[in-house]
Amino acid sequence: MSVLPEVKCRRCGQTFSALRGSCPNCGTRRVNQSGRVPAASPSTVKGTPAAERAESNTKWQMIFGLILVVAVVLAVIVMVSTSLNGLDGNPSGGSAGRTPATTAAPEITPEISQVIETAPTPTPTPTPKPDSVKVFFFEKETQEFTLRAGWEPVKLTAQAYPVGNFPDATFKWTISDDSVIKISVSDDTKECTCEFVSHKPGGVTLTCSCNGVETKVTIYTGN
Repeated sequence: MSVLPEVKCRRCGQTFSALRGSCPNCGTRRVNQSGRVPAASPSTVKGTPAAERAESNTKWQMIFGLILVVAVVLAVIVMVSTSLNGLDGNPSGGSAGRTPATTAAPEITPEISQVIETAPTPTPTPTPKPDSVKVFFFEKETQEFTLRAGWEPVKLTAQAYPVGNFPDATFKWTISDDSVIKISVSDDTKECTCEFVSHKPGGVTLTCSCNGVETKVTIYTGN
């Protein structure tokens, strides 16, 4: 182990004795390192005016930075609040601080249900009643006549009065005992044919009616 210190050439990297002034290999002059310790800055020495000024500057820088951060945070909060108010209260735009006008709710007109009323049943027109009904035998009004065995059937005709007011009148003919007198009615119901069947003392009753008005004819029988 060498007692003498050695240095390394800064150019070729050759190691040589520290007593030599240049590199024996490349001839590069050796530069001696300074052994001085740099003096401390006045601002780093506590108790000096420079140190106090440095501390004061550092405090103010921190205060200003804190103020700047708070201002930025407040600005962000204001912007977010303004945006939310604009969306909720004033969707159509305008000033953020303006109170949004209250929009009146549209009036809802109740739906009118159409009531379909059942048409009233028309009252039937009452059938007019004739003043009277008459029965004619050989164009002569009759209320009784005689029909004997072997005689020809008798044809009777009905008429409602007043004449001309009931041109389409319908007549109904009935006999009290069809085992004594047999009747047959024409299609227009205005004529009735009576035919002898058997004898019955006191005769039978023939009824002719029209719209609730009737007349009776007695038919006597004989052998």
